[in-house]
Amino acid sequence: MSAHKARRVIDQIRGRSYVETLMILELMPYRACYPILKLVYSAAANATHNMRFNEATLIISKAEVNEGNTI
Repeated sequence: MSAHKARRVIDQIRGRSYVETLMILELMPYRACYPILKLVYSAAANATHNMRFNEATLIISKAEVNEGNTI
């Protein structure tokens, strides 16, 4: 998947709550949504398990997509 396609999805969820982000990602028709959804689930699980945060109060404060190395 290209960085441009993933960035299109990331721009929609930046600054939103965790619950709102899940709803948006589940309803968007783009193929980039599934890997980003897995990433958000993992980040929320880490925050709740390691830092004892409540899932209802989590907010996506920073999200960025960059291109990798070209061979």
